[in-house]
Amino acid sequence: MREVGQDKIRVDAYGKVTGEAKYTADLEPKNILHGKVYHSTIANGLVKSIDTTEAEKVPGVVKIITCFDVPDIQFPTAGHPWSVEKAHQDICDRKLLNQRVRIYGDDIACVIAENEVACSQALRLLKVEYEEYPVMTTVEEALKEGATPLHPDLRKDNVIVHSHMTMVEKDFTFDEGVKKAKAQYGEDNVVEFSAVYDTPKISHCHIELPVSFAYVDVNGKITIVCSTQIPHIVKLYASMALGVPAGKIRIIKPYIGGGFGNKQDMLYEPLNAYMSMQVGGRPVRLEISREETIYATRTRHQITGHTKAVVTKDGQFLARKLEAFSNNGGYASHGHAICANCGNVYKELYQDKLGTEVDCWTVYTNAPTAGAMRAYGIPQSVWFTECQTDDIAKKLGIDPLELRLINCIPEGFKDPHNGITFHSYGLKQAMEKGAELIHWKEKRAEYDKPQSGEKRRGIGMAIFCYKTGVYPIALETASARMVLNQDGSAQLFMGATEIGQGADTVFVQMAAESSGLRFEDIYIESTQDTDTAPFDTGAYASRQTYVSGKACKKVAEEFKRRIIDYAVYMVNHAVEDFSKTVYLNEVTAAAKAIREAYGLKEDEEITKDMLDVLESEIIEKKNGKAVLPLRILADTAFYSLDKSVHITAELTNHCKENSFSSGVCFTEVEVDIPLGLVEVKNLVQVHDSGVIINHATATGQVHGGIAQSIGYALSEELLVDEKTGRVLNDNLLDFKIPTAMDVPDMQVDFVELDDPTGPYGNKSLGEPPIIPAGPAIRNAILQATGVAMNTAPMTAQRLTDAFREAGLIETI
Repeated sequence: MREVGQDKIRVDAYGKVTGEAKYTADLEPKNILHGKVYHSTIANGLVKSIDTTEAEKVPGVVKIITCFDVPDIQFPTAGHPWSVEKAHQDICDRKLLNQRVRIYGDDIACVIAENEVACSQALRLLKVEYEEYPVMTTVEEALKEGATPLHPDLRKDNVIVHSHMTMVEKDFTFDEGVKKAKAQYGEDNVVEFSAVYDTPKISHCHIELPVSFAYVDVNGKITIVCSTQIPHIVKLYASMALGVPAGKIRIIKPYIGGGFGNKQDMLYEPLNAYMSMQVGGRPVRLEISREETIYATRTRHQITGHTKAVVTKDGQFLARKLEAFSNNGGYASHGHAICANCGNVYKELYQDKLGTEVDCWTVYTNAPTAGAMRAYGIPQSVWFTECQTDDIAKKLGIDPLELRLINCIPEGFKDPHNGITFHSYGLKQAMEKGAELIHWKEKRAEYDKPQSGEKRRGIGMAIFCYKTGVYPIALETASARMVLNQDGSAQLFMGATEIGQGADTVFVQMAAESSGLRFEDIYIESTQDTDTAPFDTGAYASRQTYVSGKACKKVAEEFKRRIIDYAVYMVNHAVEDFSKTVYLNEVTAAAKAIREAYGLKEDEEITKDMLDVLESEIIEKKNGKAVLPLRILADTAFYSLDKSVHITAELTNHCKENSFSSGVCFTEVEVDIPLGLVEVKNLVQVHDSGVIINHATATGQVHGGIAQSIGYALSEELLVDEKTGRVLNDNLLDFKIPTAMDVPDMQVDFVELDDPTGPYGNKSLGEPPIIPAGPAIRNAILQATGVAMNTAPMTAQRLTDAFREAGLIETI
């Protein structure tokens, strides 16, 4: 094929092909154009003009697009299922390129060129005139009276959403709870607590950057090949962003290198498509650097938690309160969902006798935009609850494990607001198992003794709970397809996306288990193409083995039924229709074996309840004897002159169930007090995730989550200049993630209880591993030093400052 230039094929701003389009672009690398984005150098203001004169003179530059050129369409980006209810739709506050600047590094222009060098040179020659406004990088600044609303067309101020939640009674307030506590339990028998805990804004640091390339094919279909977790959602939102029907958009997601939630947002996919549309449909590769990924895509939310509690002196939680303030940055992305999720788990992790009150605020600021990240607000929530719980235990002189066993979620717990229930309950068993593995009682007693010297040891713990999927808050739906191959093997097509978490392996296990085919006889397609892949909302919310797994199980069972139906036809027509085939002997022998097993006469029909599929063989169920290889059935089904049937199955699972998973982390640390360094010496993490489908992949998930949680606790924090809004450590040299040298030997174990709602007794495991290690490390430091660190990460600077204030380091 020849190269398609601008003079060969034209596509207007709405995707309509104008002029003759006899052929599409040759996808050889030499014909792929390169694209780069120009980012704003202010955090709050308005682009007045962009002078492209000098940039356009750079050899190799094909086109420059500015914020003044793109369609005036605002669209959402969050990877949530679309809702037909207006109130549940995501906020439309983005454009392909933004004239109104809201973050440092906002997307305001882009360059398309024949090579990367030309792109980079042109970017440096763009001249931008701004109208600047005061920068507000913190929630406090954004909430001040008179603060400039960042989205005045959508909100009168910078509060995206404020929600109020309670547990026990709808009209419960913490202040009333304190009064009731004193009245019912006696003023001398209750103790009040109050503390503020803070969590950092961090980057996902997935291996593969959110790169993409796009082109327009011969039919005018806009095709985007991208690194995403949510291909079907990107298809819909890209159509909205471009102003074209969804059927004109095609998303192809290859096997990608991680996401951790950053790719649960539509990032640069529609801009990439628009760039291709503006150069006649030629392929354009949009390249995003590590630095751009850190400051211009999404981050984890920085959330501050103001907590209160009233408890009895023997450790019974009576009432607690959380006021959570979430810094959402310049755009809504997932909006209030993260902070609301944070508040939900705060009220669900422990049961207060009198009640729990939660207020959550999500606020627009000029900080980098926050979105989904692994565990979706729960690491912040558990930091608040588990720091608070250990602080209470210390003040009361109660063992932290005993305090949690007294107050944790009770068996059969059901959230009265959303109906999510602990259908299986392994939290207490997980705590008991973990305590035994790490020798909690012995080490707790040892480290409780007075310690001196520069290095001191402590042991800490933290628990968590996590739901499985997003029902009933949002839609949960997934589809799967199986197709029989000519050799008796099968193709499995899932809309669910493999992003390195091992989902494809588990789906093949499920399909093999429920269809009767051998594991090695099932081939899964890891690339999701929205033109051909079954519908699925994507990889997020630890939903895939639960929600998509149900679709996989259903389709495999239906696939087996259809195979058996054809097998019944074959064995009942062994003489009439198979007398001339090469399989006459095999089919006749199969029919004879089945009739002998069930005592049937020659003229009696063999029925489907007599057959099954096992290890890629048709078997007679009575004795479990293999009677016919599946390869013979498949070959016959394809090519029979009497009854050719192409055996396939496709089914949808609309999931209307949910269940809590839970678990615990225990950590043993050594603290170098003068240096402020923490070494995690030992770590045990135990999960209640129902039946484990694949122990190797499950253990790998937990190991990875623990490593991320260690970084969250000790080193990872995006530093934002409060005056300019610029990220100061937008690279992996200055943004410190744990290496192999920082991660201890980890003991991972599971409490395997069959959850009745899971397709195979399983429930969530993908995200929970990242939740508990951070606060467990904090609580171990508390025991070792007596110093309560309320702000994560607990860097050497923060630790030495706190130790100095506590008198552990002598001030010179």
